[in-house]
Amino acid sequence: MNAKASARRTFSSLSNHNYRKYFFGQMTSLVGTWMQMTAQSWLVFTLTHSATAIGLVVALQTLPVLLLGPYGGVVADRVDKRKLMIILQSAMGVQAGILAVLALTHVVTYLDVCILALVLGLNNAFENPSRQSFVLEMVGPKDLRNAVGLNSTMNNVARVVGPAVAGIIIASFGEGWCFALNALSFIAVVLSLMIMDRTTLSPSVRTERAKGQLREGFRYIAATPKLLYPLIMMALVGMLAYEFQVTLPIVAGRIFHGSAELYGVMMASMGVGAVIGGLWSASKGRTGTRAMTGAALLFGIFITFAALSPKIGIELFALALVGFSNVSFISMTNSTLQLETDPQMRGRVMALWAVAFMGTTPIGGPFIGWITSETNARVGLGVGAASCFVAAAIGWFTVRHYRTREAKEASFVVDTTINDTIVVE
Repeated sequence: MNAKASARRTFSSLSNHNYRKYFFGQMTSLVGTWMQMTAQSWLVFTLTHSATAIGLVVALQTLPVLLLGPYGGVVADRVDKRKLMIILQSAMGVQAGILAVLALTHVVTYLDVCILALVLGLNNAFENPSRQSFVLEMVGPKDLRNAVGLNSTMNNVARVVGPAVAGIIIASFGEGWCFALNALSFIAVVLSLMIMDRTTLSPSVRTERAKGQLREGFRYIAATPKLLYPLIMMALVGMLAYEFQVTLPIVAGRIFHGSAELYGVMMASMGVGAVIGGLWSASKGRTGTRAMTGAALLFGIFITFAALSPKIGIELFALALVGFSNVSFISMTNSTLQLETDPQMRGRVMALWAVAFMGTTPIGGPFIGWITSETNARVGLGVGAASCFVAAAIGWFTVRHYRTREAKEASFVVDTTINDTIVVE
């Protein structure tokens, strides 16, 4: 009975028919996305044999999120998020199709990959805020933590399947077929959005177009410490720790002398841990700066373990632990921000979450690529681990500060009450 109750709690969001359609459509699309990400990094590695070149492509793919992501949040607060997602997800399919044609006809160049990565980044800058804030409109506040946890599980099941399949396809047929299958996978998520029952959605009140809405979002976050500090922690970790697309191809190729299949297995190992972490997050639903602090600390410890692992078997186990702590930190940050944010500001806040998570990569990606090229991939991973420890320290001081302030406020209330009692007597 307890097992059944636990399962119901873990998968409670799937009882919502709109979310259920979206979940399986998005799952299909994400498998294709991870196939493309794996194939793209390996394609760049084979074209250039340079970690810096991989970092530059990743940076170009995320630079628009850094520059335009906050405005993407403004747009998300103004429009019908479902319709915007249909348009932008369709455009992603077209981008993947173009890359597939270039690769399959053997005319693809490094410049082509860079240009198409930039195009995808422009799309992500506007799609991500809508997708993140649309979850609450589907499931409501009661199931938000659970849905965010299941979304992380979904993403990381795809991380297990996508890279593993990509490694086999790359070795057997070439990178182009990974891009082609990704293009087809977008049909599933677009269809799921189109057939939703719109009468059961709970859309946020749209913000009317007006001047200064972007500045208003920044002021709102600056004045709300419960949003500001989690965003700072996410930005630091996102900039330096989430550069596995840059470091892992080099770990696979140069440290363990493997090929695309090994790179796919390494990504899949991290995904297995992340699936477990996503299910744990969906079941427990922990939020807040204190929970984020513990998750950041574990993330740093496990990345350090991966950086120091001497054998491939130990490395794969370490990467599974990295995946677990990775998704726990992401889920906690996402849920914390959504639940602490006013509805009319949610698009803008989640846009800045996307900037912190992905938009910092144009800074971190080339930097980690340069560090890896100048030293080795272990050092690149170590820098990411250090960023997690710094984020955990920020979280610890933040929690301690609030605890001290609350104690002082409680003491002030007690003293005031005693004084008032004395005056009355």
